[in-house]
Amino acid sequence: MNSELTSKIATVIKQHMKRSEKPIPVGISNRHIHVTESDFKVLFGADSRLTVKKDLAQPGQYACEEVVTLEGDKGKIDRVRILGPYRAQTQVEVSVSDAIRLGVSPVVRDSGKLAGTPGLKVTGPKGSVTITSGVIVAKRHIHLSEADAAGFDVRDGELVRVRCGCGTERELVFEQVLCRVSGSFALEAHFDMEEANAAMLKNGDKIFIV
Repeated sequence: MNSELTSKIATVIKQHMKRSEKPIPVGISNRHIHVTESDFKVLFGADSRLTVKKDLAQPGQYACEEVVTLEGDKGKIDRVRILGPYRAQTQVEVSVSDAIRLGVSPVVRDSGKLAGTPGLKVTGPKGSVTITSGVIVAKRHIHLSEADAAGFDVRDGELVRVRCGCGTERELVFEQVLCRVSGSFALEAHFDMEEANAAMLKNGDKIFIV
């Protein structure tokens, strides 16, 4: 084995050891919806505005008091919470089971990448809107600040493996976890309810890049 290859292998091993020692807190995401301001006005009335219920871990993000009903070809789901602030396009995030229940194709996508995704009907107390796209199963991901990314030696858009449920009987490794890097992000890994249940994860539990 030549010295250059040996050095590369040693660098990779050090990188993995460095990553695997740093815990990342978990945020578990239940079904929810992001809305445009115009869609919100249709759903809740022209004079309405988003009402903050509680702040979320990501700076500037919050859960709202307002809830809506989602309706697909095969079924509906009531009391789906809106998350603020307003978005440029209305986006619905559901689990695979939710998608099947609604009768829409479960399409896994990164947030905001909505081309070619299915739509459905959204109903609020004052009206309804039918979106032609925007329903996704969110790709599991990690939010990192630029400093966090440097500390973990990852890049925006990189896919990593993470170990969850460490030391429990439901310990597992998730593949294809997307790293999302921005100066506005706080360190947090996001999984949906089905993924969390598979590893018996709770909000605030720690996972590790491996």
